[in-house]
This record gives sequence, structure tokens and C-alpha cells, in this order.
Amino acid sequence: MSLTSAINTAQTSLSNYATQSNVISRNISNSTDPNYSRRDAVLTNSLIGSQGVSIQRAQDTALFFRSIADTSSASAQDTLLTGLSDLKNILGGNDYESSPSVLIATMRDTLATYAAKPAESTLAQMAIADAVTVANGLNDASEAVQTVRYEADKEIKRQVDTLNELLARFETNNNRVFSGTQTGKDVSAELDERDSLLKQISSIIGVTQVNRSGNDMALYTSDGVTLFETVARPVEFQPSSGFSASLQGNQVFVDGVPLGSGQGANTTGRGSLQSLIQIRDDYAPAMQSQLDEIARALVVSFAESDQSAVPVLPDMPGLFTWAGGTIPAGATIQAGIASTITVNPALIQSLGGNPTLLRDGGINGAAYSSNPTGATGYSSLLDAHVLALDEPIAFDTAAGLSPSASLMEFTAESIGWLELNRKDAEFASESREAARFRSVEALSNITGVSLDEEMSMLLQLEQSYKASARLISAVDEMLKTLIAAAG
Repeated sequence: MSLTSAINTAQTSLSNYATQSNVISRNISNSTDPNYSRRDAVLTNSLIGSQGVSIQRAQDTALFFRSIADTSSASAQDTLLTGLSDLKNILGGNDYESSPSVLIATMRDTLATYAAKPAESTLAQMAIADAVTVANGLNDASEAVQTVRYEADKEIKRQVDTLNELLARFETNNNRVFSGTQTGKDVSAELDERDSLLKQISSIIGVTQVNRSGNDMALYTSDGVTLFETVARPVEFQPSSGFSASLQGNQVFVDGVPLGSGQGANTTGRGSLQSLIQIRDDYAPAMQSQLDEIARALVVSFAESDQSAVPVLPDMPGLFTWAGGTIPAGATIQAGIASTITVNPALIQSLGGNPTLLRDGGINGAAYSSNPTGATGYSSLLDAHVLALDEPIAFDTAAGLSPSASLMEFTAESIGWLELNRKDAEFASESREAARFRSVEALSNITGVSLDEEMSMLLQLEQSYKASARLISAVDEMLKTLIAAAG
């Protein structure tokens, strides 16, 4: 090898080492960035035998797409679990202490005590107070359910706005990736940014990616609707100003196609949007229907009937009444009745009412009185009220529970329905989060930065650099010797 060739080889090596060191330094500085993919500086040989450095971006397309799918799935399940937990909190949390089941059971016990001592006016007032607590509990729960729907609706709007923003950024980024690829530019940084945008988009809505020539990419929802193809497609949603038991939420449209909600506690939804729709349009309305059926059953169970020898007057609300002021139709959900149910003012002493009418009847006039003489030992009507809470009645199947059950059974079943769905959602959330963690970890092992490996390579480069430097020193000494000999 000539001295000139030796110097050129050493210079090339030093240049390559500098490039490789720069890449390693870049990796180390970005080691904490989860959206950064490791760069590898790989030595390559040209056709004429010279060495160069090719910078490659670590990637695993299949594993990345798997992590995107797992992110969508985990986000949907976590959002659903949060919504179901919010519904549970309405009823008092872990012990369901403010649920209709607990409140009505307390009222029943007081009624039973009053029936055993019908002459005790204090017990009459306690029974009315418990009934007021039941009515207020239903009012508050109904309002809280609609608040959950309203908050979900607002979150849908926020996430739709965020999604449109992300899609617009994705369009800009994808154009840079495509044009840079066409001109031979290094687009590693742009690819990192695009992957980051995909992760954020997938947490909101299920995404299917299609890679096309030139590093171009198209995005579709998990249902096949176009999200991005050359240009970002609009995602549209009109939020509601408020909710009631009879008000439905507006749909989310992706490129003009309505986005469906997830189904089941182990939700079929992908991304948080579908689970938010599921809470707003499925679970919260189902809970509202159950509250309405409980309220309807209370009005019916405590209704007053004409006590005449030949009854001619219709049944009327007794202990409980509501905005409609009538006896609701049997086995038919009266939407919103839980929000307006109250204790009849004729029984509330502070409003000028008489609590003992609960024992005697006659809230709607003398024709409805079961104890016209006012006998203090009369308890038949109170006994009938207590028994009515445990007698089977018909419920609307649209409430999602048993079509025939006692009121106490129905309220307990309502708690069981909510808790079963929440538990199933919790178990599914843990499983999906574990799957997401494993796929993200596996991807990180392939594309992430290991400081130990980078430092090891940096030490190897340092040794190689020293070898090249020694070669240059040796050539320098030989040149000095030649010059001295020639002189």
C-alpha cells in the first residue's frame, strides 16, 4: 500500500467514525423520547471498494401496526371503564349506599316498624322522611346520569376537534415524507413525527394503515371509512346543549359516514370516541331507564284506590307522585319520571300535610280512605305497602332487566347489572393494557435506544479511531524520514 493510499484510508475511516459517533450521540440524546426510533450507522462498500456510512432508521412495520391496534383497543376499554365507574359513583361507590335499593330498603324497614306501632306519630314522620330521601335519591341519580351523558358529549366534541387537528398535521407531515423520499432526502425525523401522530390518532379512533409507494400512507377507520387519503377527511360533530331522559345525542360523522359505538362491557370499540358514544347512548340511558322504572313502580305500588262499595274513581298517586300526576301505564318506561318523582305534599307536615294519611289513606279525598274512623291501631294499609315492595310486578323489557320481579328484586338487579358490566370492563381493561404494554415494549426493544449498547459501540469507535490515528502518525513518521533522506 502506498503512503498516499494509507493516508486516504485513514482519512476516510476518521470521517466514517465521526459520522458514526454523531449518530450514536444523537441516539443517546433522544433515548428518553418514546417516539424516537434508533438510527444505525452501517458501514457499506461501494462498487469501487471504498467504504461509506449508511444511516438507517430502525423499524418493524408489522410490530408497529400491532402496537397501534393495541393502543386503540386499550384506549377504548379504559374510557368505557371510566364511564361505568362514573355511573357507579352516582349510587355511592363501592357500597352503593345511595342507590335506590338501599334507600327503599331503609324506607321499607321504617314502614314495617310503623305498621307494628301505627299509633306512633313519630314513626309516621320518619316513614315520610325516608320516602322523601328515596324520591330525592332518584331525582339526584337521574340528574347525575344526564350529567354523565353531557360530560361524555363534551368530551366527544373535544376529541373530535383534536382528531381533526391531528389529521391536518398528519397530512402536512405525510406530504413532507413523500416529497423527501422522492428527492432522496433523509426523512427519518419526519417518519418519527408521523408515527407519533399515528399513536395519538389511534387512541381516539381505530386506525388501519396502508403503506403505499414512496413512503406514502393512507388511513382508514377500523370500519373501513377513509380518514386520510392524500388529504385529511373531515370528522364532524354537533354537541348538545344539555340532556334529558328523552333526548338523544348527535352522531359523529367521519367523511360523512356515522361512527358507530362500541358494544358490550368487553367493548368492540376502537379508540376513546366509540366508548364515549357507548356511555352516552347505551349505558347511561339504560341506567336512566332502570331509574325510571323504579320510580314508576313506586308510584304504582303506593297508589290509592277508591274504597267505596262500588268503586267509580280512578286510582290516584298516593305516597309518591310525579309531574304527570297520574298512575303511569303498566310495564312501560315513563321517560324522565325519576327526575320528577316526589312525596305527595298532602303527607308532608311542613307543607301543611298530615303524615298519618299514610296509615289511613285518603290522600286524594274521603273516597280513598281505608280507615275512615281514624282508628289508631289500624295497620292493614301499612302492611299492604310493605308487602307490595316484595310482590312481583311487570317491568318494561327495554330496561334490560327481568320483566317480572318485585321492586326490591328489581333494584338489587339494577345494581348487579351495573357492577357486572363494570367488573367485566375492568378485567378487559387490565388485559388490553397488558397487551398494549407488551407490544409497545417489544417494539421498543427493536427500535428504541439502549444506552448500554450505544456506549459499548462508542467505546469500539474510540478504539478504531485510535488505530486510524496511529496509522496517520506512522505515515507521518515515514514521510519525515523520506524527506530527511532526500535532503
